Amino acid sequence: MTILVTGATGNVGRNVVDHLVQRGADVRALVRDPAKADFPASVDIAKGDFLDVDSLRTAFSGVSTLFLLNGVVADEFTQALVALAVAREAGIERIVYLSVIHSDLYVNVPHFAGKYGVERMIEEMEMHATILRPAYFMDNEVTIKDAIASYGIYPMPLGDKGLAMIDARDIGEIAAIELIRREEAPAPLPTARLNLVGPDTITGAETAAIWSEVLGRPIAYPGDDTAGLEQTLRQVMPSWMALDMRLMAERFVSDGMVPEDGDVAQLETLLGRPLRSYRDYAAQIAG
Repeated sequence: MTILVTGATGNVGRNVVDHLVQRGADVRALVRDPAKADFPASVDIAKGDFLDVDSLRTAFSGVSTLFLLNGVVADEFTQALVALAVAREAGIERIVYLSVIHSDLYVNVPHFAGKYGVERMIEEMEMHATILRPAYFMDNEVTIKDAIASYGIYPMPLGDKGLAMIDARDIGEIAAIELIRREEAPAPLPTARLNLVGPDTITGAETAAIWSEVLGRPIAYPGDDTAGLEQTLRQVMPSWMALDMRLMAERFVSDGMVPEDGDVAQLETLLGRPLRSYRDYAAQIAG
């Protein structure tokens, strides 16, 4: 049977596809633009959009297991519920859903609250799923590495509680392992949640210190100016999204993204190797 990967051309989705192919799975990738679908020839490409029900019905036909990833967009919650409705209609009972860590804690952050709503709907609809809850992506640092190098500051307000940032490559591999586990099970498995975290929980000041080491010169942490972050982000994204990111940063400061006991060990056992560290990722993108 076929595993369908949504969001297949993004950082996480592309890694999911790659790891599924490496493990010999029958993969279909849902994409908006097939021209961007640079996948191995064995991957079946389905053109579609979460708000185009007919395209989803076509893409979901013959699918046994679904990887559901919705981007941070204004109608993310609606998109996810439409996808779940079509999946249920198609008889898909095996799902891996990409949510976010502390979705039930960061209740005032729009995209966290939306993902938590999707988690609740998966349970209410009795659809069997692994709900992956990743912490902040290391890959987001690509967008600020030039600012770090040019201005000598680490600009994201992370606070002093700490974030256990995770590499999207690790997310993709864990997702692929869970998809195959559900695909190969003789019956749909019970719903489960899995926190996806990196091996280190680091503060804003510690993050700046890592960049100082990587770049070989002082990088300062200017503090937790979440209002300033919103104003900066408004230059490159819609105002609603900039506010969403500010509210998220405020929860970084007040609560952090701290793993539960055993999270790191569980993930490293699942992967059979250590998780990728933030320092190694910073060195990679700086180089």
